Amino acid sequence: MQMNIDFHHFSLPLLDGGDLPFSQLKGKFALLVNVASECGFTPQYRQLQELHAHYADQVSVIGIPCNDFGGQEPGTPAEIRSFCDQRYQISFPLTEKVQIYQDPVHPLYQWLTQKELNQVSDYPVTWNFSKFLVSPEGKWICGYGSAVSPFADEILHHIGITLG
Repeated sequence: MQMNIDFHHFSLPLLDGGDLPFSQLKGKFALLVNVASECGFTPQYRQLQELHAHYADQVSVIGIPCNDFGGQEPGTPAEIRSFCDQRYQISFPLTEKVQIYQDPVHPLYQWLTQKELNQVSDYPVTWNFSKFLVSPEGKWICGYGSAVSPFADEILHHIGITLG
């Protein structure tokens, strides 16, 4: 991968077909989350959907299924979609499964986790529902662990959302 690649040059195939070019995310924050259907953190889907439903004009929530951690996303695309629709009524984009930790690591996650590529910080993903916040200009802002709520002050502060 070339150095200094811009976040907005990435694209991921969507779970339902087609592609999500990240160039479409310009002008809004992006919150990327590696999701899994059989994880203790899976209930965070509810908060991610709420964030998407109420603040889609400010932040794009992107769910990225991954089976690298504990085999907790074993489903086919149809099974993942059915689970998300039935349990959480997910309307934010879900991509096809990617490899985050196991080789070959997807280039997006190389960029998200390696300072030499994102120009800001190394941030290893250690489990499902890790989160990355990217600025409207495509700059890496911060990584957050699985236990950090999508409504955590440290995420909302960056986006400019104040809950009353």
